[in-house]
Order: sequence, then structure tokens, then C-alpha cells
Amino acid sequence: MQRASFFSPQAGRRLSAPPVAEARFGIGDVVKHRLFDFRGVVVDIDPVFANSEEWYESIPADMRPKRDQPFYHLLAENDENSYVAYVSQQNLIADAEAGPVEHPSLEDMFDGFRNGRYRLRRGLSH
Repeated sequence: MQRASFFSPQAGRRLSAPPVAEARFGIGDVVKHRLFDFRGVVVDIDPVFANSEEWYESIPADMRPKRDQPFYHLLAENDENSYVAYVSQQNLIADAEAGPVEHPSLEDMFDGFRNGRYRLRRGLSH
């Protein structure tokens, strides 16, 4: 099978992705980080790592995730802050709590929280 390729503005280069990248989570899903105390809502998915080399190298080597897996853009929160996070699939789990997330940008992208997930606003889907 041939690998797909796409341009990543964050990485500033063309990236190659496996022909089938299986994302465990979808846009609007609420997830938690396996190691750090934060949760968030999936707003975008890259089939493989598509951020900058500087970002990747800033992760301690013993914790650095593999590049050839889905990476998720999250509207994230912890007890003190709301922010945007970029997290590998291996470091995410479904949020058993599955309650709403308190991020100020959620209303811009989603049209409410129902049945444990957020619904993308009409006109924002591909």
C-alpha cells in the first residue's frame, strides 16, 4: 500500500502517513491524558505527528511518543487553566467522567454537549 502525504503548516514540511491511520477518538470526544492531570475535547486529528521538530525535541526522550500514530489537537483544561494541547494517541484515554469541559473556545466550535460528547457546529465539518 502506498503512504499518503500531506503538508503540515506546524511542521513546515510535507509528511507521510500510513495508508490506514486508525484514530481511537473523534472530533467532539472528551478525553484525559494518561500521565498528566488534564482533560480536553478533540478539535482536530493529525494521522501522524505534524508539529515542529522543536516541539518534539522538547519532550524528554524517555517520554517521547512515536511519530507514526494519530495526534490530537485538544481544547484542554486542568484545575488552573484552559489551553490548547497536542497529544499522541498513546497518551489519551476516554474520559470516564465524560462531563462537560470548561474551555472558553468551545462555544465557537461546538453546538452543545449531549450524550457524553460535543456536537460540531453546522458548517464547520468537512
